[in-house]
Amino acid sequence: MHDLKLHDLRCFDAVVSEGSFQAAALALNRTHPSVFAAVARLEEQLGLALLDRSGYRVSLTEEGRLFHKRARLALHELGHLQAYAGQLASGEETILRVVMGDVCPRPRILGLLSRFFAERTRTRLRLEYEAISGPLERLMDAEADLIFHRANPSDPRLERVDLCQVNFVPVVAPGFLPFEREHDITPEAMRPFTQCVIRDTARRSSPENFFVIDGAHSCSVPDHMMKKELILHGLAWGHLPQWLIEDELGDGRLVSISGRHIPGRTETVAALRRRDQPHGPVSDALWLYLQAHGRDTP
Repeated sequence: MHDLKLHDLRCFDAVVSEGSFQAAALALNRTHPSVFAAVARLEEQLGLALLDRSGYRVSLTEEGRLFHKRARLALHELGHLQAYAGQLASGEETILRVVMGDVCPRPRILGLLSRFFAERTRTRLRLEYEAISGPLERLMDAEADLIFHRANPSDPRLERVDLCQVNFVPVVAPGFLPFEREHDITPEAMRPFTQCVIRDTARRSSPENFFVIDGAHSCSVPDHMMKKELILHGLAWGHLPQWLIEDELGDGRLVSISGRHIPGRTETVAALRRRDQPHGPVSDALWLYLQAHGRDTP
């Protein structure tokens, strides 16, 4: 059997899809005889009768139905391959690597990405989650094109687009503390109680200390959702982003212990990328999109 011709497969698929040789010829901008000849040639090469021509309208034989199912998959995959080649030729990225940090308000960031990539269907988003110093490590190790994380305005290696402020509140469940909060609670008073902290995902951990009390027992979790669950169940205390616990603070399921000795904190969440690395057209388009719309997103 000679190699199958792509033209013949497309003509066969068009006849099946359009319901007749004449309609297929119009759809392909070909003549009726050329489409008829292409399908006949395909049948001869395969040694199969793909179409039943005995009726008023052509229909698939059983062999034709099975073959068409596989042929359509091949044509679909070939279309993707041709689009991929065109994307490579244009220099447009096929994959954009983005890391979201633990401080990010996820609905806000995911909304931005969703709206942008809805118009960029040829570029696949590879989105990953890292915590504490993990996002910056991935960026500096050239394992991410862009990250959403805490902004460090003093780092000259980075350029950034500030997106929002995130307030972190130290909280406990009602009844977690055996004493009333009449005055500012001190770190010494909290030392006997388990403090829940986010686990650093970096290979080279940061020396930064985010209000971790020395000498206190601690438990670590991978993200703030798990941390919130532990605190709600009275198993620990810790700082949580306010956007995540507004309902619980409002209805009393969580209680703030923020004060002079155990303060909350405010982080600026930004999109960050390296100044010394080249950026492709899709990456640049996302950067411009974030500059234009990042602060407008509710």
